[in-house]
Amino acid sequence: MPRDFEAVIDREHELAQLQRLLGRGQPQLVLMYGRRRVGKTHLLARAWKEPRSFYFTASETTPAQNREALIAAFAEWSGDEIRAEDYPTWRTVFRLLLDHATPDPLVVTIDEFQYLGENAKEINAVASELNAAWETRRPARPVVFVIAGSAVRTLESLSEGGSPLYGRFAWTCQLRPFNYWHAGELAGYSSPRDRAYAYGLFGGTPRYLAAIDPARSVAENAIDLLLKPDGEVRELVQTALLQEQGLREIPKYVAILRAIGRGRTELNRIAQGAGLAVDSSLREKIDRLIGLDYITASRNLGASPKAPYRYRVADPALRFYYDFVAPLESVLAAQNPRSVWDVHIAPNLDGYMGFVFESIVQEAYYRLQERLGLPLVREWGRWEGVDRNRNPLEIDIASVLMDDRVLTGAIKWSRKPIDVEVHTTHLAMLDRLAEAGVAWAHEARKATSPLLFVSAAGFTERFRQAALATRDEVYLWSLDDLYVP
Repeated sequence: MPRDFEAVIDREHELAQLQRLLGRGQPQLVLMYGRRRVGKTHLLARAWKEPRSFYFTASETTPAQNREALIAAFAEWSGDEIRAEDYPTWRTVFRLLLDHATPDPLVVTIDEFQYLGENAKEINAVASELNAAWETRRPARPVVFVIAGSAVRTLESLSEGGSPLYGRFAWTCQLRPFNYWHAGELAGYSSPRDRAYAYGLFGGTPRYLAAIDPARSVAENAIDLLLKPDGEVRELVQTALLQEQGLREIPKYVAILRAIGRGRTELNRIAQGAGLAVDSSLREKIDRLIGLDYITASRNLGASPKAPYRYRVADPALRFYYDFVAPLESVLAAQNPRSVWDVHIAPNLDGYMGFVFESIVQEAYYRLQERLGLPLVREWGRWEGVDRNRNPLEIDIASVLMDDRVLTGAIKWSRKPIDVEVHTTHLAMLDRLAEAGVAWAHEARKATSPLLFVSAAGFTERFRQAALATRDEVYLWSLDDLYVP
């Protein structure tokens, strides 16, 4: 399927909001941030076509050099004769930008804003200079001034209380990676299973997905881009944390991700796997990784606020890297990556896709909710533990609805239609949970509480008949259903 790399995928809301702000006819200050390679530059460069638009990306150099580079870029863009020595402070530079005379609407974007200062104190001072220039009284005119950057926490702090720009932003936006659907659109495959595999291996980061050649199989792309020592996406994933502004002690962050990627999902086990102490420093690092969308934290449905979290790598590209690539680094360096794929990865890939598929189903539920009239969800969840006899038990879907009913079900990354035993096993697990005193399980057993079963390969007729006879409201989805346009 051919791809239009000039198109803006999955950013319709952001595009509409940016264009709406320009139409207000008054100066509007915008804050946009997100981790590297999620498409901020691509979006901002294509958000406006008609107005005068000046775009500057700061670089990782001194603030003084960035100020001189910005002035030089603005002089070239505007055609005006501008000398850097006439604008010795950031306040004078911002006034220069905001006072630019043009009969057309004006858009000014400063990307990687964090490089305008060398530390938090300096960036705060630059924000104060912008605020002073912004507060200068001017005739009403359509102007949008965008501050953007990839230092998520630094940019986020500009809109918080205590910042000179607090309360000044007309719109604040954190740009996140694509969900499964839009990742599939950019990957370019027509087969739903190939689209799901592409998401499971490359994740939702537009830069990684753009490297895929849809004329080649997912396996061929994975071997060349993710397994080979010089693979384009492998190098990007390996250096992702190094590119995050403000992260210190990078080896410790890497160790945390490696530990989680190897199945250590609880805090104590993560600490053991990473060789770190269970202290405030570890918790702070995990919180930073959550804020950057690298990992997620979840508890069982109905767990107490003091119950421990389970952590998992959220970004599928990182998950694939830490599950498969990192443990096989020495093998991949010395042997044919295609052989490594055939022997070590391909046989285990469907098992790996199981948890990815759970994430896909959750995203699909929200994507399809309005179209299919699905019940509104108050809390999406799952349950994993043991019953009263200490036997393991796992419920893939255990979610409280807005009307207090409980939606439960199973998710299977299958190659054959699943049969009725999956349904009967699920109902038996609800009985065991209710007997163990899990409160929500009693509600989930009622005929009015809906069931959702998702099977990549669909269901046998016996399954359909049994499920539909059990409850008033039953949803049965195959992989094809999740990828309906």
